[in-house]
Amino acid sequence: MQILYLSLCIAGTVLPLSQFIPWLCAHGLDVPLLLQQATSSPLSAFAWSDVLVSGITVAVLIVVEGRRLAMPRLWLPVCCLVVGPSLALPLFLLLRHRHLAAVGSAEKEPCKQCQNPS
Repeated sequence: MQILYLSLCIAGTVLPLSQFIPWLCAHGLDVPLLLQQATSSPLSAFAWSDVLVSGITVAVLIVVEGRRLAMPRLWLPVCCLVVGPSLALPLFLLLRHRHLAAVGSAEKEPCKQCQNPS
């Protein structure tokens, strides 16, 4: 699963940025133009509203599930929401997978008191 999550992180970074960086180079950080173009048609407004709701949902998932599992470095996938949910979600799932594997292997190791009872 880690390879899949990592591949999705790469795709979730490259695909959105390959569209945004050329626009940014052409127009600079023109927020009013960005908002105007993002809502210029019903289809683009649909896509952006979907991304917005998905981003909020991913942020809630990261915070709630991350705290429940006592995961470290939750700030990393939250910060990746700047790129988009397409990066933040697979990164969180990768970190969650690694965290659960580490916790699971720690729980399977016998304690030192059990190995050498006094």
